[in-house]
Amino acid sequence: MPRRLGISIYPDHSDEAHNERYLHQAAANGFSRLFMSMLEITEDKDRVVAKYRRLIQLAKSLDYEVILDVAPNIFAQLGISYDDLSFFADLGADGIRLDQGFDGQKEALMTYNPQHLIIELNMSNDVAYLDNILSYQANKPFLYGCHNFYPQEGTGLPEDFFMACTNRFKRNNLRTAAFISSQVATIGPWSVNDGLPTLEAHRHLPITVQAKHLFATGVIDDVIIGNAYASDEELAALGALDRYQLTFNLALLPTSNPVERTIAFDCQHVRRGDITERVVRSTEVRKQFAAEANAPHDNTRQFERGDVVVGNDDFGKYKNELQVVLEPHTDARKNLIGHISQAELPLLDFVGPWTKFKFEERK
Repeated sequence: MPRRLGISIYPDHSDEAHNERYLHQAAANGFSRLFMSMLEITEDKDRVVAKYRRLIQLAKSLDYEVILDVAPNIFAQLGISYDDLSFFADLGADGIRLDQGFDGQKEALMTYNPQHLIIELNMSNDVAYLDNILSYQANKPFLYGCHNFYPQEGTGLPEDFFMACTNRFKRNNLRTAAFISSQVATIGPWSVNDGLPTLEAHRHLPITVQAKHLFATGVIDDVIIGNAYASDEELAALGALDRYQLTFNLALLPTSNPVERTIAFDCQHVRRGDITERVVRSTEVRKQFAAEANAPHDNTRQFERGDVVVGNDDFGKYKNELQVVLEPHTDARKNLIGHISQAELPLLDFVGPWTKFKFEERK
């Protein structure tokens, strides 16, 4: 399933001109999904329609898929029935996210709406909610799942719970989404905004590390920035991200040589299928560079988790094999060439047998 990047907009807490600029900037960086909150509307129906329609029309012209976040009080406030979703179709939206659920039969019936709007479910509960909906023969092509975000420090999901919730949706082959948090954005749906991630562990991490983690789980299709507005630098960094394989941020030592630089940055790395606990071994590169000399250097210290090493001339047939250190050890036959960034060390847990990965240089 194609993986996408998304942004969030809060029309009732933000400036329309800034929203328009944000939509253009994100689209220019490859973002194609828009989460738009309708949970905080206070204006009358005509003003709401005018405001949201303008933004949605712009978003659609930029090829965004637009999902509106709704709750029962919004339906009551605007005089909308769950049995007639034409209001949202008339706005130009592609779907609605149900912040609260019903009895299963209601959600299943909603997926057959004549406007073919997507019905997105709240994924952040490890209960048989989805199974119940599917038992009523829901129209699966129009059913998505999306996690919550958590504005309050310390209230985001733990990873094991997150995976259990998400797997309920992924094993039914439904599109899934989760939120990451900009480190500079200040706008969300509520007055408390300590960031807007789904996972608590992400709250203070660089935004690219959060996205890499979600994609690396293999169970999240759409990664959405929960708060607004992410910086231009954050949007550009996410837009440049490889969504389909792990790319580690590597700080190369100035003592590394041209052969090691080429091995690190210009090659496709694959972890051997017969794995070891000490290191991640990328062995094909040693065959490509078997004829290249590699004198020993930086080879007497203890290697630590996240260090990247390359076999030197004293390593026989293993010369120029690249390894990522998982457990501390010493071996003078290996040259230390650089370090994976501290924030990305947890991503090493996602490098399993035959996992493909690459490096990019940290300046």
